[in-house]
Amino acid sequence: MIYRDLLFDLDHTLLDFNAAEDVALTELLTEARVGDVETYKEVYIPMNRKLWNDLSLKKITKKELVDTRFSRLFAHFGHEVDGHAFAMRYQDFLSQQGQILPGADKLLDQLNQEGYRIFGATNGITKIQTGRMANSGIKDYFEHVFISDEVGFQKPDKGFYDAISGAISRFNHDKALMIGDNLLADIQGGNNAGIDTVWYNPDKKANHTAANPTYTVHNYQELLKLLR
Repeated sequence: MIYRDLLFDLDHTLLDFNAAEDVALTELLTEARVGDVETYKEVYIPMNRKLWNDLSLKKITKKELVDTRFSRLFAHFGHEVDGHAFAMRYQDFLSQQGQILPGADKLLDQLNQEGYRIFGATNGITKIQTGRMANSGIKDYFEHVFISDEVGFQKPDKGFYDAISGAISRFNHDKALMIGDNLLADIQGGNNAGIDTVWYNPDKKANHTAANPTYTVHNYQELLKLLR
């Protein structure tokens, strides 16, 4: 066994964030009596993605992201709302989700049987990620889930990984592997921390970044093969 400690990103790697987001947004916007829910979602999704990217690049703070994304959304359509209040209600809806990507449970079960120590390493809001993991059916495979909100650092900041290495008993950088879909947060983060990485790239996207994955896989079977 070359590696012992597997650090898994959650969203888009194991958890189906797109499905969770769609349900939560629909519930939020329906409750707000928005006329065209789908049009609002089409504006919100890329806007939110950019805000999270800006947060990873330290262009904005977590508070700015949380408190302004819905006020920005409604302002786009000419309405003024309490962004913080909408954010809290959205967290209620999103934390109730638990969708996983097809095969994620079988992957984790196999890795668990093979003796790997499995950890979560996710950027996100504690209430949301904790709730979704509790509803996912895969929580028990993890020894611990490290959430940026609690750690105090966002991936790809080295501080995020330093906190993890300090919290995991017998942690060895040479025996750890960061697995995730996001080149900036997961792969560059692993590069910053001196940890080998697996870029989970099911859509076979090109890498136009400075992030340098140790390995690239396109499905869970390739990951299992790599780890054997």
